[in-house]
Amino acid sequence: MKLDNYVVPEAPRLGFRGWLRWIWRQVTSMRVALILLLVLALASIPGSVLPQWPQDAAATAQFVADHAFWGPLLDATGFLDVFGSAWFTAIYVLLFASLIGCITPRAILHYRELRRPVAPAPSRLSRYEPVDASSPLTADDAVEAARAALRPRAGRLGALTGSRVRVDRRDDGTVALAAETGHIRELGNLVFHASLVLLLVAMAYGTLFTYRGQAIVVEGRSFTNAVVAYDTFDSGRLFDPASLDPFTIRLDSFDAEFSDTARPLHFQANVTFTEPGGEPVEETISVNHPLEVDGAKVYLQGNGYAPVITVRDAAGEIAFSGPVPFLPQDAVYTSTGVIKAPDVSTGEQLGFTATLYPTFLEGPFAVASIHPDPTNPVIDLLAYVGDLGLDTGIPQNVYRLDQSQLSPVRGDDGQPALLRVNLGETVDIPGGLGTVTFESLPRFVALDLRADPSLPYLLTAAILTLLGLSVSLFAPRRKVWVVAREEDGTTVVTVAALAPAHDAGVQAVRERASRAATGEREPE
Repeated sequence: MKLDNYVVPEAPRLGFRGWLRWIWRQVTSMRVALILLLVLALASIPGSVLPQWPQDAAATAQFVADHAFWGPLLDATGFLDVFGSAWFTAIYVLLFASLIGCITPRAILHYRELRRPVAPAPSRLSRYEPVDASSPLTADDAVEAARAALRPRAGRLGALTGSRVRVDRRDDGTVALAAETGHIRELGNLVFHASLVLLLVAMAYGTLFTYRGQAIVVEGRSFTNAVVAYDTFDSGRLFDPASLDPFTIRLDSFDAEFSDTARPLHFQANVTFTEPGGEPVEETISVNHPLEVDGAKVYLQGNGYAPVITVRDAAGEIAFSGPVPFLPQDAVYTSTGVIKAPDVSTGEQLGFTATLYPTFLEGPFAVASIHPDPTNPVIDLLAYVGDLGLDTGIPQNVYRLDQSQLSPVRGDDGQPALLRVNLGETVDIPGGLGTVTFESLPRFVALDLRADPSLPYLLTAAILTLLGLSVSLFAPRRKVWVVAREEDGTTVVTVAALAPAHDAGVQAVRERASRAATGEREPE
């Protein structure tokens, strides 16, 4: 007869409910929870690397247009809206379910363990490397002294932390004490995982209800807390823009102090804050000292110059007039900006790329700014004529000039004309196209308003996570037994302990209980 050693008897079929139980056991295992936590962290990376539709629709649209293959593919798979994609939500929900499934049975088991009375001392302690000693005390007094030395906590706190004792008098007159500590270790583990759940809930809450906006405000001008007033605005999916408190912030002045070597020393925005129906209040906003309003904080994010430029067309009519924020490019505030003058009364539209030098210095080979303060402000402009592309309906970056339908204005030598204008001066645009006037040089500030109602919950969850993790890692789990029996007019005390092999403190606990039971004094 031929025997097949590899024959496996047919196992019973799991069935639909069996498969569901198996899947649930896998999802709620700690191993899967850790894997999902890692996957969630990895899945968040594209949200901070790739442009996202909710944060910057213009940049995202440009990314899709610039990458003919990858752009549409990433958009279709949700990588350009990571935190709103179905796959990110699925990971989030699975992690939440996994943590809940891990915590619930362990919490029930821990509760039952706390309600279970302390197990009596073993009848034989020889397996636990006991220490025997004689004591002048009676058996009852020796056990009571050991009990006091172990410092158990009675009542609810003792049940919570697991520092509990049990004293039994056996039939042979032996008095046995069983003390256990360390249930707080499992409690810390549960707190740690429950805090992770709280952290996930708080993050979801913040993602849904938070809002953040950035606005540039020029000296002498005001900003109203409304969505349309922000340069960029990002909010959670459940945030109601109508809930914004329409307060007003007016930038009265901006103080900027620099050293002789152009090192920034102090920035401070002097503002007037006005709430609806309230009196104007003078406030200041400086670095690391935001203005707190309406449950949000207004931060001073940046600053620069916003020269007031007036552009007149060939007919002498004003095509553009107003402050233009220039972006600083270096430590001495050499700044670049774009001026768009679409409202010409005759001829083609005008556009300019400009460079501002706060303290202008012309050298033999180049020009530069030598200090951030506006000691000798000069603007260099390159003029363009044509179609600015503002009528297409496609949003444009205000700091970029689309030159696809523009041509540079050229001078008599046929080269692009460089227009250099000092503060208060007016220069002519070659070809009789108009003039440009550098009217004044106010400063601007970039304000960043952030409101996240989840921050207190995130802080609480983070603190509880650290506390729970610390307790679960460092709280010892020990059992100590003290057995006292009277023999020939003396009391023999046996002390033993059970603890993990890495617990270096159990020896000291055993010695402390032994000294107390034998009436010895603690060493100084």
